[in-house]
Amino acid sequence: MKRTPNKSEATYKAIRYTANHKDEWDAFVATAKNATFLFQRDFMDYHSDRFEDHSVMVYKDDALYAVLPANIRNDALYSHQGLTYGSFVLQEKAKLLYALEAFKTMLQFLSENKITSLEIKVIPTFYNKLPADELVYFLYKAEAQLIKRDVLMVIDYDHQLRFQKNRREGINKAKRNGLTVRVDSNFEGFWNEILIPNLNKKHGIDPVHSLDEIKMLAKRFPKQIQQVNVYKGDTLVAGTTVFLTHTTIHPQYVSGNVDKNSFGSLDLAYDFIINHFKEDKRYFDFNISSEEDGKVLNTGLIFWKESCGARAFTADNYLIETASYNKLSLQLK
Repeated sequence: MKRTPNKSEATYKAIRYTANHKDEWDAFVATAKNATFLFQRDFMDYHSDRFEDHSVMVYKDDALYAVLPANIRNDALYSHQGLTYGSFVLQEKAKLLYALEAFKTMLQFLSENKITSLEIKVIPTFYNKLPADELVYFLYKAEAQLIKRDVLMVIDYDHQLRFQKNRREGINKAKRNGLTVRVDSNFEGFWNEILIPNLNKKHGIDPVHSLDEIKMLAKRFPKQIQQVNVYKGDTLVAGTTVFLTHTTIHPQYVSGNVDKNSFGSLDLAYDFIINHFKEDKRYFDFNISSEEDGKVLNTGLIFWKESCGARAFTADNYLIETASYNKLSLQLK
């Protein structure tokens, strides 16, 4: 027997986000079970000149029940190309069958507005404050296509492994070289002296965030974005820009000068941020260690991160046709 929750008990509607909804959106995201500060509008909108926002808000009985951070290109929706991850964001009180109706309502809204597909980057589970795998199940039921699966290396502080010998040797080398670590606001030095030159030389690219953008974001989110730099005397030799969420420490950028191996500066930087910020965190996210949509593993990165005690999680991208909302009727007992 096919049925869904009794629709006479609740009504659902979806709308496109506008700036008039900012306060309502931010209040919802701040208490959601599967969101981070990246979904706050003051973070999402910093690159609004590069991405056309088309986020969606879903209401149940006139109360906001779910949101989808997203941008649009042509007739396709993405969640969100300017963010590391995305999700169908829910409150801790959200229940599975009602969340299903909300997701179905969102897909139908998109389909009726001539948006034919949604590419969604599922937020890695360790960023969630509570179990939040509803979206993965909905995608399965709607026959969404898994188009990418990356490997992320992560430390679980509840089962933290020691640095291996080679990493401990690097830390001792840094101390013998007289290196010191500071949490400071010297974004300029790190960007201009270390990060930009290294990315240009190695990859021919610039950082995702410009110096002005990262300074602006750090001012907006001073508790969540921290700059940690390594010095030899007064000379900056390495640094890392750290993003802090409810559950996780994540070095967004890490880079050292040409002497990083002989100085041990990156070992010292990682040892510091892994331990300095961990008091109320569960995980340390070293970021992706796979390439080419997850088909190729970067063995050098994996070896280095595993020697710091990290082990593997995965992060998935799915492609779903919005017309598949009609597949989301469930067989219930």
